[in-house]
Amino acid sequence: MFSSPDFQQLQQTIERCTSVDVKQALLARSPDIHDLAALISPAAEASLPEMARRSALLTAQRFGKTTQLYAPVYLSNHCTNRCAYCGFAASNRIVRRCLTLDEAEAETDILYQRGFKHILLVSGEADNVVDVDYLEALTLRLRGKFAAVSIEVQPLSTARYTRLFKAGITAVAVYQETYNQDVYKQVHLAGKKTDYHYRLETPARVAAAGMREVGIGALLGLTDWRAEGLAIGLHLAWLRKNFWGTGVTVSFPRLRPAAGAFAPLVPVSEKNLSQLIFALRLFDPDVGLVLSTREEARYRDGMLGLGPTRYSAGSCTAPGGYSNPELSDGEQFSVGDLRTVEEVSLAIAAKGFDPVSKDWDSAFQEMSE
Repeated sequence: MFSSPDFQQLQQTIERCTSVDVKQALLARSPDIHDLAALISPAAEASLPEMARRSALLTAQRFGKTTQLYAPVYLSNHCTNRCAYCGFAASNRIVRRCLTLDEAEAETDILYQRGFKHILLVSGEADNVVDVDYLEALTLRLRGKFAAVSIEVQPLSTARYTRLFKAGITAVAVYQETYNQDVYKQVHLAGKKTDYHYRLETPARVAAAGMREVGIGALLGLTDWRAEGLAIGLHLAWLRKNFWGTGVTVSFPRLRPAAGAFAPLVPVSEKNLSQLIFALRLFDPDVGLVLSTREEARYRDGMLGLGPTRYSAGSCTAPGGYSNPELSDGEQFSVGDLRTVEEVSLAIAAKGFDPVSKDWDSAFQEMSE
Protein backbone atom coordinates (compact mmCIF):
# COMPACT_ATOMS: atom_id res chain seq x y z
CA MET A 1 0.00 0.00 0.00
CA PHE A 2 0.98 3.63 -0.49
CA SER A 3 2.93 4.80 2.56
CA SER A 4 1.98 8.01 4.29
CA PRO A 5 4.56 10.66 3.37
CA ASP A 6 6.55 12.50 6.03
CA PHE A 7 5.05 15.97 5.61
CA GLN A 8 7.92 17.79 7.32
CA GLN A 9 10.41 16.00 5.10
CA LEU A 10 8.42 17.04 2.03
CA GLN A 11 8.57 20.67 3.16
CA GLN A 12 12.32 20.45 3.72
CA THR A 13 12.84 18.92 0.27
CA ILE A 14 10.96 21.79 -1.33
CA GLU A 15 12.73 24.45 0.72
CA ARG A 16 16.15 23.19 -0.46
CA CYS A 17 15.29 23.67 -4.13
CA THR A 18 17.15 26.42 -5.99
CA SER A 19 16.78 28.17 -9.33
CA VAL A 20 19.32 25.68 -10.72
CA ASP A 21 17.01 22.81 -9.71
CA VAL A 22 14.13 24.57 -11.43
CA LYS A 23 16.09 24.95 -14.68
CA GLN A 24 17.03 21.26 -14.58
CA ALA A 25 13.39 20.30 -13.95
CA LEU A 26 12.24 22.36 -16.93
CA LEU A 27 14.79 20.59 -19.14
CA ALA A 28 13.98 17.08 -17.89
CA ARG A 29 12.36 14.81 -20.46
CA SER A 30 10.83 12.61 -17.77
CA PRO A 31 10.61 14.69 -14.59
CA ASP A 32 10.94 12.76 -11.34
CA ILE A 33 9.65 13.59 -7.88
CA HIS A 34 12.67 15.81 -7.19
CA ASP A 35 11.87 17.81 -10.33
CA LEU A 36 8.28 18.17 -9.12
CA ALA A 37 9.57 19.50 -5.80
CA ALA A 38 11.59 22.12 -7.68
CA LEU A 39 8.62 23.15 -9.85
CA ILE A 40 6.41 23.57 -6.78
CA SER A 41 9.05 25.45 -4.81
CA PRO A 42 9.26 29.23 -4.25
CA ALA A 43 12.33 29.19 -6.50
CA ALA A 44 10.07 28.34 -9.47
CA GLU A 45 7.81 31.39 -9.13
CA ALA A 46 10.06 33.41 -11.44
CA SER A 47 9.60 30.70 -14.08
CA LEU A 48 5.79 30.63 -14.03
CA PRO A 49 5.43 32.03 -17.58
CA GLU A 50 7.73 29.31 -18.94
CA MET A 51 5.92 26.66 -16.89
CA ALA A 52 2.60 27.86 -18.28
CA ARG A 53 3.93 27.72 -21.84
CA ARG A 54 5.28 24.20 -21.46
CA SER A 55 2.14 23.06 -19.63
CA ALA A 56 -0.05 24.37 -22.44
CA LEU A 57 2.12 22.63 -25.05
CA LEU A 58 1.94 19.28 -23.28
CA THR A 59 -1.80 19.60 -22.69
CA ALA A 60 -2.37 20.28 -26.39
CA GLN A 61 -0.17 17.35 -27.40
CA ARG A 62 -1.90 14.87 -25.10
CA PHE A 63 -5.51 16.13 -25.07
CA GLY A 64 -5.90 18.23 -28.19
CA LYS A 65 -8.23 21.23 -28.26
CA THR A 66 -10.89 19.67 -26.06
CA THR A 67 -12.18 20.39 -22.55
CA GLN A 68 -14.41 17.74 -21.04
CA LEU A 69 -17.49 18.95 -19.17
CA TYR A 70 -19.24 17.16 -16.31
CA ALA A 71 -21.77 18.00 -13.62
CA PRO A 72 -22.20 16.77 -10.04
CA VAL A 73 -25.51 15.36 -8.79
CA TYR A 74 -25.84 15.68 -5.03
CA LEU A 75 -27.88 12.75 -3.71
CA SER A 76 -27.77 13.44 0.01
CA ASN A 77 -26.26 15.84 2.54
CA HIS A 78 -26.57 13.44 5.45
CA CYS A 79 -23.16 12.79 6.99
CA THR A 80 -21.89 10.96 10.06
CA ASN A 81 -18.53 12.75 10.07
CA ARG A 82 -17.58 15.99 11.74
CA CYS A 83 -15.18 17.69 9.36
CA ALA A 84 -14.41 21.25 10.44
CA TYR A 85 -14.35 22.59 6.86
CA CYS A 86 -17.48 20.97 5.37
CA GLY A 87 -21.04 22.26 5.16
CA PHE A 88 -22.33 18.68 5.44
CA ALA A 89 -20.65 18.10 8.85
CA ALA A 90 -22.91 16.23 11.28
CA SER A 91 -22.62 19.08 13.78
CA ASN A 92 -23.97 21.73 11.37
CA ARG A 93 -27.63 22.67 11.64
CA ILE A 94 -28.76 22.42 8.04
CA VAL A 95 -31.82 20.97 6.36
CA ARG A 96 -30.94 17.34 5.64
CA ARG A 97 -32.23 15.64 2.52
CA CYS A 98 -31.75 12.35 0.72
CA LEU A 99 -33.24 12.04 -2.74
CA THR A 100 -35.39 9.04 -3.55
CA LEU A 101 -34.30 7.02 -6.57
CA ASP A 102 -37.00 8.70 -8.63
CA GLU A 103 -35.89 12.17 -7.47
CA ALA A 104 -32.25 11.36 -8.17
CA GLU A 105 -33.09 10.10 -11.64
CA ALA A 106 -35.10 13.28 -12.27
CA GLU A 107 -32.01 15.34 -11.36
CA THR A 108 -29.89 13.38 -13.83
CA ASP A 109 -32.58 13.75 -16.51
CA ILE A 110 -32.25 17.54 -16.25
CA LEU A 111 -28.49 17.26 -16.82
CA TYR A 112 -29.02 14.84 -19.69
CA GLN A 113 -31.32 17.36 -21.36
CA ARG A 114 -28.59 19.98 -20.93
CA GLY A 115 -26.22 17.79 -22.92
CA PHE A 116 -24.16 16.18 -20.18
CA LYS A 117 -22.96 12.64 -20.78
CA HIS A 118 -20.57 12.54 -17.82
CA ILE A 119 -22.00 12.95 -14.32
CA LEU A 120 -20.61 12.66 -10.81
CA LEU A 121 -22.89 11.26 -8.09
CA VAL A 122 -22.03 12.91 -4.76
CA SER A 123 -23.26 12.39 -1.22
CA GLY A 124 -22.27 13.04 2.35
CA GLU A 125 -20.56 10.10 4.01
CA ALA A 126 -23.45 8.27 5.65
CA ASP A 127 -23.58 4.65 4.50
CA ASN A 128 -26.80 4.14 6.44
CA VAL A 129 -28.48 6.62 4.06
CA VAL A 130 -26.74 6.30 0.67
CA ASP A 131 -25.48 2.73 0.68
CA VAL A 132 -24.25 0.38 -2.04
CA ASP A 133 -27.78 -0.89 -2.70
CA TYR A 134 -28.95 2.68 -3.39
CA LEU A 135 -25.96 3.47 -5.63
CA GLU A 136 -26.29 0.20 -7.53
CA ALA A 137 -30.02 0.67 -8.13
CA LEU A 138 -29.54 4.25 -9.34
CA THR A 139 -26.61 3.34 -11.57
CA LEU A 140 -28.58 0.55 -13.26
CA ARG A 141 -31.24 3.13 -14.10
CA LEU A 142 -28.64 5.43 -15.64
CA ARG A 143 -26.38 2.93 -17.35
CA GLY A 144 -27.79 3.20 -20.85
CA LYS A 145 -28.11 6.98 -20.76
CA PHE A 146 -24.72 8.36 -19.69
CA ALA A 147 -21.32 7.57 -21.14
CA ALA A 148 -19.65 7.86 -17.74
CA VAL A 149 -21.08 7.77 -14.22
CA SER A 150 -18.63 8.55 -11.42
CA ILE A 151 -19.13 8.63 -7.66
CA GLU A 152 -17.79 10.70 -4.77
CA VAL A 153 -19.15 9.06 -1.64
CA GLN A 154 -17.80 7.39 1.52
CA PRO A 155 -14.79 5.07 1.07
CA LEU A 156 -15.82 1.48 0.34
CA SER A 157 -14.25 -1.97 0.28
CA THR A 158 -12.78 -3.44 -2.91
CA ALA A 159 -15.68 -5.92 -3.11
CA ARG A 160 -18.24 -3.10 -3.00
CA TYR A 161 -16.37 -1.08 -5.61
CA THR A 162 -16.31 -4.20 -7.81
CA ARG A 163 -20.07 -4.53 -7.40
CA LEU A 164 -20.61 -0.91 -8.42
CA PHE A 165 -18.26 -1.26 -11.38
CA LYS A 166 -20.34 -4.17 -12.65
CA ALA A 167 -23.46 -2.01 -12.24
CA GLY A 168 -21.96 0.69 -14.45
CA ILE A 169 -19.91 3.06 -12.27
CA THR A 170 -16.84 4.06 -14.27
CA ALA A 171 -14.79 6.16 -11.85
CA VAL A 172 -14.39 7.10 -8.18
CA ALA A 173 -13.18 10.40 -6.75
CA VAL A 174 -11.78 10.25 -3.23
CA TYR A 175 -9.66 13.10 -1.92
CA GLN A 176 -7.33 12.62 1.01
CA GLU A 177 -8.32 16.16 2.06
CA THR A 178 -4.81 16.58 3.51
CA TYR A 179 -1.74 14.35 3.54
CA ASN A 180 -0.55 16.11 6.70
CA GLN A 181 -1.49 13.62 9.43
CA ASP A 182 -1.37 16.20 12.23
CA VAL A 183 -3.71 18.59 10.43
CA TYR A 184 -5.89 15.68 9.31
CA LYS A 185 -6.48 14.83 12.96
CA GLN A 186 -7.27 18.47 13.79
CA VAL A 187 -9.98 18.93 11.16
CA HIS A 188 -11.59 15.47 11.22
CA LEU A 189 -13.21 15.48 14.63
CA ALA A 190 -15.52 12.46 14.60
CA GLY A 191 -16.81 9.69 12.37
CA LYS A 192 -15.22 7.00 10.21
CA LYS A 193 -13.30 9.65 8.32
CA THR A 194 -10.99 10.09 11.31
CA ASP A 195 -9.15 6.97 10.06
CA TYR A 196 -6.39 8.61 8.01
CA HIS A 197 -4.87 5.38 6.72
CA TYR A 198 -8.14 3.78 5.61
CA ARG A 199 -8.84 6.85 3.50
CA LEU A 200 -5.27 6.91 2.15
CA GLU A 201 -5.64 3.31 0.96
CA THR A 202 -8.98 3.92 -0.78
CA PRO A 203 -7.64 4.82 -4.27
CA ALA A 204 -5.78 1.49 -4.34
CA ARG A 205 -9.00 -0.36 -3.49
CA VAL A 206 -10.77 1.55 -6.26
CA ALA A 207 -8.12 0.55 -8.80
CA ALA A 208 -8.03 -3.06 -7.56
CA ALA A 209 -11.77 -3.26 -8.25
CA GLY A 210 -11.13 -2.58 -11.92
CA MET A 211 -12.49 0.95 -12.08
CA ARG A 212 -11.60 2.81 -15.26
CA GLU A 213 -10.47 5.88 -13.34
CA VAL A 214 -9.66 7.11 -9.85
CA GLY A 215 -9.57 10.77 -8.85
CA ILE A 216 -7.29 12.01 -6.09
CA GLY A 217 -6.57 15.43 -4.60
CA ALA A 218 -6.30 17.50 -1.44
CA LEU A 219 -8.26 20.41 -0.07
CA LEU A 220 -6.16 23.50 -0.58
CA GLY A 221 -6.26 25.76 2.44
CA LEU A 222 -5.72 23.28 5.26
CA THR A 223 -1.92 23.24 5.28
CA ASP A 224 1.19 24.02 3.19
CA TRP A 225 -0.02 23.69 -0.39
CA ARG A 226 3.46 23.04 -1.75
CA ALA A 227 4.05 19.98 0.43
CA GLU A 228 0.48 18.89 -0.28
CA GLY A 229 1.23 19.06 -4.00
CA LEU A 230 4.37 16.97 -3.61
CA ALA A 231 2.41 14.37 -1.64
CA ILE A 232 -0.16 14.25 -4.44
CA GLY A 233 2.69 13.69 -6.91
CA LEU A 234 4.04 10.79 -4.85
CA HIS A 235 0.58 9.24 -4.63
CA LEU A 236 0.02 9.74 -8.36
CA ALA A 237 3.35 8.11 -9.24
CA TRP A 238 2.61 5.16 -6.93
CA LEU A 239 -0.78 4.57 -8.54
CA ARG A 240 0.76 4.79 -12.01
CA LYS A 241 3.33 2.15 -11.09
CA ASN A 242 1.03 -0.28 -9.32
CA PHE A 243 -2.20 0.15 -11.29
CA TRP A 244 -1.08 1.15 -14.77
CA GLY A 245 -4.42 0.09 -16.28
CA THR A 246 -6.39 2.64 -14.25
CA GLY A 247 -6.55 6.27 -15.34
CA VAL A 248 -5.87 8.95 -12.72
CA THR A 249 -7.17 12.48 -12.36
CA VAL A 250 -6.16 15.17 -9.88
CA SER A 251 -8.52 17.84 -8.54
CA PHE A 252 -7.59 21.12 -6.90
CA PRO A 253 -10.46 22.06 -4.55
CA ARG A 254 -9.72 25.32 -2.76
CA LEU A 255 -11.78 25.80 0.36
CA ARG A 256 -14.92 27.87 -0.18
CA PRO A 257 -17.40 29.39 2.30
CA ALA A 258 -19.71 26.78 3.83
CA ALA A 259 -21.96 26.23 6.84
CA GLY A 260 -20.00 26.22 10.10
CA ALA A 261 -18.07 29.45 9.37
CA PHE A 262 -14.77 27.62 8.85
CA ALA A 263 -11.98 29.79 7.43
CA PRO A 264 -9.02 28.36 5.49
CA LEU A 265 -6.07 27.70 7.79
CA VAL A 266 -3.54 28.63 5.10
CA PRO A 267 -4.21 31.07 2.24
CA VAL A 268 -3.78 29.68 -1.28
CA SER A 269 -3.81 32.29 -4.05
CA GLU A 270 -4.73 31.83 -7.69
CA LYS A 271 -1.04 32.21 -8.47
CA ASN A 272 -0.25 29.36 -6.08
CA LEU A 273 -2.96 27.19 -7.62
CA SER A 274 -1.67 27.90 -11.12
CA GLN A 275 1.86 26.92 -10.16
CA LEU A 276 0.61 23.63 -8.72
CA ILE A 277 -1.39 22.85 -11.85
CA PHE A 278 1.51 23.64 -14.19
CA ALA A 279 3.93 21.61 -12.07
CA LEU A 280 1.74 18.51 -12.07
CA ARG A 281 1.16 18.76 -15.82
CA LEU A 282 4.93 18.86 -16.42
CA PHE A 283 5.40 15.98 -13.98
CA ASP A 284 2.73 13.78 -15.59
CA PRO A 285 1.69 14.91 -19.09
CA ASP A 286 -1.14 12.35 -19.28
CA VAL A 287 -2.92 12.95 -15.98
CA GLY A 288 -6.39 14.49 -16.14
CA LEU A 289 -6.53 17.79 -14.24
CA VAL A 290 -9.90 18.93 -12.92
CA LEU A 291 -10.92 22.54 -12.24
CA SER A 292 -14.35 22.81 -10.64
CA THR A 293 -16.90 25.56 -10.17
CA ARG A 294 -15.33 26.31 -6.79
CA GLU A 295 -13.17 28.71 -8.80
CA GLU A 296 -14.38 32.01 -10.24
CA ALA A 297 -15.37 32.22 -13.93
CA ARG A 298 -12.59 34.70 -14.67
CA TYR A 299 -9.90 32.36 -13.39
CA ARG A 300 -11.32 29.26 -15.06
CA ASP A 301 -11.50 31.05 -18.41
CA GLY A 302 -7.92 32.20 -18.02
CA MET A 303 -6.71 28.64 -17.36
CA LEU A 304 -8.30 27.15 -20.48
CA GLY A 305 -5.67 25.27 -22.44
CA LEU A 306 -2.93 25.85 -19.87
CA GLY A 307 -3.25 22.54 -18.02
CA PRO A 308 -6.76 21.61 -16.83
CA THR A 309 -8.60 19.13 -19.05
CA ARG A 310 -11.91 18.76 -17.24
CA TYR A 311 -14.35 21.40 -16.03
CA SER A 312 -17.58 21.11 -14.09
CA ALA A 313 -20.33 23.43 -15.29
CA GLY A 314 -23.74 24.63 -14.15
CA SER A 315 -23.14 22.97 -10.79
CA CYS A 316 -25.47 22.84 -7.80
CA THR A 317 -24.20 21.45 -4.47
CA ALA A 318 -27.57 21.03 -2.72
CA PRO A 319 -29.55 17.78 -3.11
CA GLY A 320 -32.45 18.44 -5.47
CA GLY A 321 -31.02 21.76 -6.59
CA TYR A 322 -31.43 21.19 -10.34
CA SER A 323 -35.15 20.49 -10.01
CA ASN A 324 -35.55 23.40 -7.61
CA PRO A 325 -33.10 26.20 -8.55
CA GLU A 326 -34.20 28.29 -5.57
CA LEU A 327 -32.91 25.63 -3.20
CA SER A 328 -29.68 26.78 -1.54
CA ASP A 329 -29.96 25.63 2.07
CA GLY A 330 -28.14 22.40 2.78
CA GLU A 331 -25.43 22.91 0.15
CA GLN A 332 -21.91 21.62 0.70
CA PHE A 333 -20.17 24.87 -0.28
CA SER A 334 -20.92 28.00 -2.26
CA VAL A 335 -20.14 27.86 -5.97
CA GLY A 336 -17.68 30.36 -7.48
CA ASP A 337 -18.66 30.03 -11.16
CA LEU A 338 -22.42 30.54 -11.41
CA ARG A 339 -22.68 30.35 -15.20
CA THR A 340 -24.92 27.89 -17.01
CA VAL A 341 -23.43 25.06 -19.03
CA GLU A 342 -24.27 27.00 -22.20
CA GLU A 343 -22.35 30.04 -20.96
CA VAL A 344 -19.35 27.89 -19.96
CA SER A 345 -19.41 26.14 -23.34
CA LEU A 346 -19.46 29.48 -25.17
CA ALA A 347 -16.50 30.69 -23.10
CA ILE A 348 -14.56 27.54 -23.96
CA ALA A 349 -15.38 27.89 -27.66
CA ALA A 350 -14.38 31.56 -27.60
CA LYS A 351 -10.90 30.45 -26.55
CA GLY A 352 -10.69 28.12 -29.53
CA PHE A 353 -11.43 24.90 -27.65
CA ASP A 354 -14.16 22.29 -28.04
CA PRO A 355 -16.42 21.66 -25.02
CA VAL A 356 -16.89 17.88 -24.91
CA SER A 357 -19.54 16.17 -22.84
CA LYS A 358 -18.50 12.62 -23.80
CA ASP A 359 -14.95 11.26 -24.04
CA TRP A 360 -15.60 7.53 -24.42
CA ASP A 361 -18.43 5.09 -24.99
CA SER A 362 -19.93 2.82 -22.35
CA ALA A 363 -20.01 0.09 -24.99
CA PHE A 364 -16.26 -0.29 -24.51
CA GLN A 365 -16.86 -1.17 -20.86
CA GLU A 366 -19.55 -3.69 -21.79
CA MET A 367 -17.18 -5.33 -24.28
CA SER A 368 -14.50 -5.68 -21.62
CA GLU A 369 -16.74 -7.35 -19.04
